[in-house]
Amino acid sequence: MTILVCLMAFILHYKNWTKVEPDEFKILSGFYYKKLRYSALDSVVFVSKIPPMDRLNGFSVLEKEKGLFREFKDSLTDKKVHVYVDNLSDQKIKVVYNDSSKLYINYADSVKTQELFTLLKGKINKPD
Repeated sequence: MTILVCLMAFILHYKNWTKVEPDEFKILSGFYYKKLRYSALDSVVFVSKIPPMDRLNGFSVLEKEKGLFREFKDSLTDKKVHVYVDNLSDQKIKVVYNDSSKLYINYADSVKTQELFTLLKGKINKPD
């Protein structure tokens, strides 16, 4: 039974399931769900590494890192960082939204990551 539960959890988190809407971007990865309104975006940049963080909950398997984290420097503010990384060795998209909230995302496919970067970058400061 335990093996079955672990296998199901891995399957649910295996990849980032995303949906592009006219006014927002939705991410589902296992138990983690996030809506990003384009109007809330402040910056979108590529980073090669995610910063050192404490995992509040989530998991790491091989090249995948998923869950809610807290940056070491923000341990007093309890600011949560959403991480949806399917490939730790590739570039990640760092999204800052609502002035200071952060999210890191990439796909196993670098072309798909580049397409998402272009989409999100194009939505900054543009009316819906």
